[in-house]
Amino acid sequence: MKQENLLNKSIKGLKSYIFGYENEQKAKKYLEKNNFKIIKTNYKTKFGEIDIIALKDKTLHFIEVKSSKNYESEYYLTPKKLERIIKSIYIFNENFKEYDIYNYCIDLISINNSQINFIENIS
Repeated sequence: MKQENLLNKSIKGLKSYIFGYENEQKAKKYLEKNNFKIIKTNYKTKFGEIDIIALKDKTLHFIEVKSSKNYESEYYLTPKKLERIIKSIYIFNENFKEYDIYNYCIDLISINNSQINFIENIS
C-alpha cells in the first residue's frame, strides 16, 4: 500500500514538473517573440530560483513564471517568494558584473489556460 502511494505521489510530481516546464517554454517563446534576449533560465541560488532572466531595451528583466489550469496564477506570487527573488537578484548581480550597467525590474508571466499575461515591474 505504501509503495502505491509513493508511486502516485511520484507520478503527480512528474506531471506537475512537466506542466511547469512546458509553461516556462511558452513564456520564453513569448518573450523572444517580443524582442527579449534570454540571458539565463532557472537561475538557482541558496534563496531560490529565478525562472527567466532576459534583456530588452537596456533593462534586465527578472521574470517569475506562474501557471495554472484552475485558478488565476498571478495571485500565487507571495511576498515571501518575491523576497527570495530579490535576494537571488543580488547574488546574480554579484556573480555577473557585466550586467551591472543595466537597470532592472521584476516581472511576472502568468499562464492560465494557455492565456499569457505579462505584468511588468511588479516590485
